[in-house]
Parts: sequence; structure tokens; C-alpha cells
Amino acid sequence: MDTSPPPYAVEANGITLACRTWGPTDAPPVVLLHCRGADGTDWTRIAERLAAPPRPRRVYAPDLRGHGHSDRAADYTAETMSEDVRALVTALGIDGADVVGHSLGGLVAYLLAQRHPAAVRRLVLEDVCAPVPLDPPRPPAEHPGGDLPFDWAMVRATDVQRNTPDPVWRDHMDRITMPTLVIGGGPTSLVPQDEVALLAELIPDARLVTVDAGHLVHESRPEEFLAVLVDFLDR
Repeated sequence: MDTSPPPYAVEANGITLACRTWGPTDAPPVVLLHCRGADGTDWTRIAERLAAPPRPRRVYAPDLRGHGHSDRAADYTAETMSEDVRALVTALGIDGADVVGHSLGGLVAYLLAQRHPAAVRRLVLEDVCAPVPLDPPRPPAEHPGGDLPFDWAMVRATDVQRNTPDPVWRDHMDRITMPTLVIGGGPTSLVPQDEVALLAELIPDARLVTVDAGHLVHESRPEEFLAVLVDFLDR
């Protein structure tokens, strides 16, 4: 059963983003960014725990553009999504947050950290691949049919960037100067773990931890994920 709070609308970067929140308003802020095809409710179990005593946090889980209750749009580049998140935290009055991103959300998170480092206090990247071209390229995804809770144009656009990421993403990894935790999903993940390890190597102050859970680490092994996450955020 979905126990997440209803989303509210925030005008950010020229579109309307849906966002859910948990926890006391004066607690340290944490922003959770979901994977492709999901939405902010994907983080409900994690958000509820992060927001609970004895050390509660104020948790924000937006729907990225083209997902859930957020606007569909013409532009689905990861750079634009990172600017959406920057505009969102500014609109919410958040001055430096711990940012946790899973898969596509992790890509958006590290671009946010590169482009607006003051917005990110600590960075957590869950099973995120390094920005290296795919060889051979990923073939175009086929529409599964029926109504989808996300924009199919977003899938096509993000596939293009996954196949041929902008070289600037890799070149600017040294701009990520905040403490960073990279969590790999282990050998059963659909993301090659050598790419996850490479991502950790490229970020100057990154630590790599593997939780053998597959790609959906926080969903498949929430207790282990939370233990690693909270230990890192509390340091």
C-alpha cells in the first residue's frame, strides 16, 4: 500500500514539478531522486525511515520531469533535469542538501553537484554507471503499449545520452568536491559494476560500497541500504 503523502506542485525551471515531503521542516534536508520510469513514491520506505526520530531529516522526493505528476516537456536532457532540481531546491528555500540519486536520478545528481556544488552537502549515487559510451550502443527501446506513468519521449532521449554521454560529464568529475558515497548493486545488477567502480574512481572524494542486491538496492535490501546511507550522512 502506498503510504506516501500527496504531492504538491512547485514551479521550477519553467515547468511544474510534483514533490513529496516527510519529516520536520527544520530538520536537515535530504533530496531523493528516483530512477527512470519511477517517481518520488519509489522512495517512500526510505523517506519514512529518514524522517523518523531519533535523528529526523526533512526529506524531499520530486518526480523528475516527464515522470509521475510532473510536467511532460520537449527537453529531456540530464543537464536540464539537473537544472530542474536546482530550481526546485531554490524555490523551496533549501540551502545545501544531502542528495541521493538512483540510476538516472544519480546522473542528474552528479550533474547537479558539478554545476552547482554549493547546492549539495553530501552526494550519494546508487548503482550509477560512469559516463562512458556504450559499445555496442543500446538499441532503441520498444514501447510496451498502453498508458505509461512517464513520457516515452523521455526514454528515447535518455537512451541517446546513455549511448553517447557528453565528454564534459567525465571531464568535470573533479568539480564534485563534496563527500560522495557510491553504492553498487553487485553482480546481479543490470549496470556493469566496473562502470560503477570507475565512477567512484573519477570523483575525488568518493567511497565505494557494494550491497549485493541488484540494481534496485534501496528496494531489495532497504535495511542494508539505510545502514550504509545513514552512516555516511551522519559523518
